[in-house]
Amino acid sequence: MKIGLTYTSTLVISKDHVAAVMGSGDLHVFATPAMVALMENAAMLAVANHLPEGSTTVGAMMNTSHVKPSPVGDEVKATAVLTGIEGRKLTFSVKAEDSKGVIGEAVHVRYVVDKEKFMSKL
Repeated sequence: MKIGLTYTSTLVISKDHVAAVMGSGDLHVFATPAMVALMENAAMLAVANHLPEGSTTVGAMMNTSHVKPSPVGDEVKATAVLTGIEGRKLTFSVKAEDSKGVIGEAVHVRYVVDKEKFMSKL
């Protein structure tokens, strides 16, 4: 694994992705929780093929801004770039954009975990 690994996750906003449906607001615009999930997906997939067998990553922190609304039907892309590696701790810079430009940015931290050991804690 190395600094600079990148992945872009994409979705077309549907009625299921709006704030009024997700419970994060009462408007029919792209919900912040949906944007955060897309950002996490991009970060997870940026490193997925570089992990030891039996490992995955789990999200631990998201410091994000959501600065502009996006309508149903628009396409949103979240691009994650691995910017830091400290043992099992991975730090990403993530940017979300719709057809008109940047709608959000984040610093996201994920940790590499052993799947079986992690699930045994339930």
